Amino acid sequence: MRIAIIPARGGSKRILRKNIREFCGRPILAYSIQAALESCLFDRVMVSTEDDEIAKIAQACGAQVPCRRSQKNADDFASTADVLLEVLEHYKNQGCDFEQLCCIYPTAPFVTADKLRQGMSLLSRGEADYVLPVVRYSFNPQRAVVIRDNYVHMQYPRFYKTRSQDLEPIYHDCGQFYCAKTSAFLREKTLMGEKTRPLYMPESEAQDLDTPEDWKLAELKWQLMASAALR
Repeated sequence: MRIAIIPARGGSKRILRKNIREFCGRPILAYSIQAALESCLFDRVMVSTEDDEIAKIAQACGAQVPCRRSQKNADDFASTADVLLEVLEHYKNQGCDFEQLCCIYPTAPFVTADKLRQGMSLLSRGEADYVLPVVRYSFNPQRAVVIRDNYVHMQYPRFYKTRSQDLEPIYHDCGQFYCAKTSAFLREKTLMGEKTRPLYMPESEAQDLDTPEDWKLAELKWQLMASAALR
C-alpha cells in the first residue's frame, strides 16, 4: 500500500496562511491534492494539519483528514519527519501499514500527477530507498562571493581560475515532494538517506515561496507552464 501525506500547518510566518493562500485562482493546497489524486498511485491521500480551515479546504478538494496534528508537531520547530512519523503511527494504530510513502508539500503548484508517477516509479525499481526531485543551480555556487569589511572575496578561492564549464554541477532540493520506502524512513527518520535517487526538474518548474516576490514569480512560471501544456 502507498500513502501520500501533505503536511499543512496553519502557522506559517513569512507568508501568513501560506498553505491556503490563493494561487492562480485556487488555494495553493489544492494543487498538491489534485496531483496526488490524479496520479492514481495512492491508497490514501491525506493532509496533516491542526487548523480547522485548512482541514475543511483539504476535504473539499478530496483529501482525507483522519486526525488533527498534535500541537507538538504544529510549531516552528517540528520537522517534516516528525509529522510523517506521527501520521504513520496514527495509521498503524488503525491496523494500516504502508510500504511506500510520498510527502508532498502544500505549496507545490508545479507538482503534477506525471511527476509523482516518475518519482514513485524510480522508487519501485528497487535501487533506492528515497527519490528526491532536484534542480541544477543556474550559477555555479563554487564561484560565490562574500562581502567582508565592505570588500568582495571569493568564498572558494581555489575555483577563481576554473572555467565554469569545468565545475561539477550542483543541485538543490526542489522543495516539492519526497518518495520513500516506509521501512527505510522509519529506520533512518530522514527523507534523504544514503540510497537516494535524483529526479531532475527544470528550473522553470521550481520556485521557492518565501516572499511575496517569490509568489508572483511562481504564478508567472505556472501560467507559462499551463499555457505550454495547452498547445
